[in-house]
Amino acid sequence: MRSVASRSSRPVSRTTGPRLFPPQDRGGFRGYPLGSRSPSEVVGTKGTPSSLSAAMTPRALRARLLWVVMKKLRASVRSHRKPLANHERRRKCALSSSQATPSASDGQAKPKKEELLQASVSPYHLFRDMADVTTFRRNLLSWYDQEKRDLPWRRWVKEEANLDRRAYAVWVSEVMLQQTQVATVIDYYTRWMQKWPTLQDLASASLEEVNQLWSGLGYYSRGRRLQEGARKVHGQCTKDSEAGGLRCPKTEPSYPNQVVEELGGHMPRTAETLQQLLPGVGQYTAGAIASIAFDQVTGVVDGNVLRVLCRVRAVGADPSSTLVSHHLWNLAHRLVDPARPGDFNQAAMELGATVCTPQHPLCSRCPVQSLCRAYQRVEREQLSALPGSPDIEECALKTRQCQLCLPPTKPWDPALGVTNFPRKASRKPPREEYSATCVLEHPRATGSPLILLVQRPNSGLLAGLWEFPSVTSEPSAQHQHEALLQELQRWSGPLPGARPQHLGEVIHIFSHIKLTYQVYSLALEGQTPVAPAPPGARWLTWEEFHSAAVSTAMKKVFRVYEDHQRGTRKGSKRPRMSTPSSRKKPSRGQQVLDSFFQPRIPTDTPNSTAQ
Repeated sequence: MRSVASRSSRPVSRTTGPRLFPPQDRGGFRGYPLGSRSPSEVVGTKGTPSSLSAAMTPRALRARLLWVVMKKLRASVRSHRKPLANHERRRKCALSSSQATPSASDGQAKPKKEELLQASVSPYHLFRDMADVTTFRRNLLSWYDQEKRDLPWRRWVKEEANLDRRAYAVWVSEVMLQQTQVATVIDYYTRWMQKWPTLQDLASASLEEVNQLWSGLGYYSRGRRLQEGARKVHGQCTKDSEAGGLRCPKTEPSYPNQVVEELGGHMPRTAETLQQLLPGVGQYTAGAIASIAFDQVTGVVDGNVLRVLCRVRAVGADPSSTLVSHHLWNLAHRLVDPARPGDFNQAAMELGATVCTPQHPLCSRCPVQSLCRAYQRVEREQLSALPGSPDIEECALKTRQCQLCLPPTKPWDPALGVTNFPRKASRKPPREEYSATCVLEHPRATGSPLILLVQRPNSGLLAGLWEFPSVTSEPSAQHQHEALLQELQRWSGPLPGARPQHLGEVIHIFSHIKLTYQVYSLALEGQTPVAPAPPGARWLTWEEFHSAAVSTAMKKVFRVYEDHQRGTRKGSKRPRMSTPSSRKKPSRGQQVLDSFFQPRIPTDTPNSTAQ
């Protein structure tokens, strides 16, 4: 083998230089001549010439260094391409799975978990006889076809041929119906679909518009998540791992370095991908969209379906427990009709909403009465005193051993009948909070005065909505009067010498908070408001207030202020006003607030607005 020194001592042309990569020599290592070394063997791994290359000409050395650099660059490119390729494969896999024909077991729990659960459960709480399953499906769907309510989202799904628009219509209705009655949702749904009939329309809207239309419907994060989901479907949102959500244009600055799950404007087609890819979509909502819009054979369990299943199979244990929840979902998947999964799920929800109601169920009108364990228990109680009463199936396990029966601490109550099921889980009482809020007004020569609204932060309770300037007060706070004045000055500048006037209180109960507002008003007599208002604030007329994106609590506050301004007390549609003699003993928080505000502020007779 020739040494490197012998190779490097050969004459080299100034015009061509050494042939580092001779194409005609294919017998050597990676295209190098036999017996030669690759440039990486001669040049150090960090690009530093080794002692063996000391005799090389500058041009040859530069060429070899360039080869090493290009090799490292190609390796770097390959390492970056690999995760991108993996991401692309995952995206295509998700979309392909969403387009695949759903099977009868889509969305169900793992088979092993189902087998273990059913093995520990008495047949009394199951549907093991396929004849009973068939009867349940047939009777329920027959009843639904005759008795179903004419609702706008059902008409929309029936008339819409485009699958993405159909899924969007179902999605909006399901989100609005969470914790909200159908009668309330109908008007909001109609206005929403008229304004944003497609996902693209919603993705192009601003958060201010969404909050404005959602105003009064409650649980305002639902509207924000709907829009986030629409923008994600169209690739307009990025993941924000620090904030634990998405960042979208027109609401917050986006982060282009984050990986975006592009869905190409198409809704995922299965319950699994819907739940995985869309923000705010849980197991129930995903199952409802997949079954109603795409005919995926998957069950759903909402509050109405839960009540029906608990009564039909006499499930008296806490339905919020993991064991009972898994059991109910397994029942739902077992019962769903593979030929009409969407109609079946809607029928089960309709039955719980109109017949199998929480307090006064109409058992005589129930299409599945013959299969209802709770109704059979009522009949047994009525016939037990008669001789020759028929045998009625019971749970084979003893009550103390069965984890689905009524607990020993809360046994069957004959007075409750079928409403023994389901047993409500004990709920923690909402925590109490206190706030002082002031309606700052600027009188005008004509018309109603202008009032000041400020915007809440983009996260937390009532995110992004508008409210009157407010300060949070604790029962032990000592300087709430000064804090409220400072908050007013922060938004409006210097204030008049007059003090805010106390108008009354408003109590509003959120899902987990009981918030008491002490309501005040202050007029900027003869002054001109800041023009334009500082960022995050705006001056509105009374008429503009009613169409603004404000919460129900702020509408109650405005009602107290409006009644005081007009000197009237409206009828029963207004919140109930109480006199001092009719009011209960104030809480400690109220006593502290009164002690700080009222001794120094001239007040009218206090009013109280309660939800």
